[in-house]
Amino acid sequence: MNVSTSLPQRKIFRRLPVLAGNTIQLAGVVAACGVLALARTAASKPAAILAMIAAWVLLYFFCHGIAHWAAGRFLGIRFAFYTVGGTGNPEGYPAGMRWVFEHLPFFGVQTEKASMQKASPRAKAIMWSAGVTSSAVVPTLGALCAWNAGIPGSKPFLIFAVFWAIGTLASNWRSRTGDYSKARRALGGR
Repeated sequence: MNVSTSLPQRKIFRRLPVLAGNTIQLAGVVAACGVLALARTAASKPAAILAMIAAWVLLYFFCHGIAHWAAGRFLGIRFAFYTVGGTGNPEGYPAGMRWVFEHLPFFGVQTEKASMQKASPRAKAIMWSAGVTSSAVVPTLGALCAWNAGIPGSKPFLIFAVFWAIGTLASNWRSRTGDYSKARRALGGR
């Protein structure tokens, strides 16, 4: 990620080749869809609720990095590798949760320097915005699907998911290290 060195760095646990990162993330999204389908036929209400929550968590963790990659590749940006590590936006989470989110395995993506230098400001901004936007929208759509399927507990969970998405977008918008900040800088803003 081409970010100023004065910004806090993410805790990196592992680097993965792009193909491996894409494969793992696609598998996570497919698994989330499968778990959500299982929630519809779960034998008990607690099992259905647990499956619904598990699907949402899988979507939350596996849609972000690949959204950066897909938007970037569509716009001609190339990537060197994925990183797996804590959030790059720790201040976006409440104080009690920051440590947890700094240590959870989020997928990040490292752009190729020459490719980023050639990319237009608009392409960079779209690529940066794709990650956090997908982190808010995709899991919320999963919760909406759960509600539409009549999974027990899905209505209050959908309300939670909407508020989480709003919080995700708002905290990232305000953060100086978040994806939206990177998008604004790419467009020449602060």
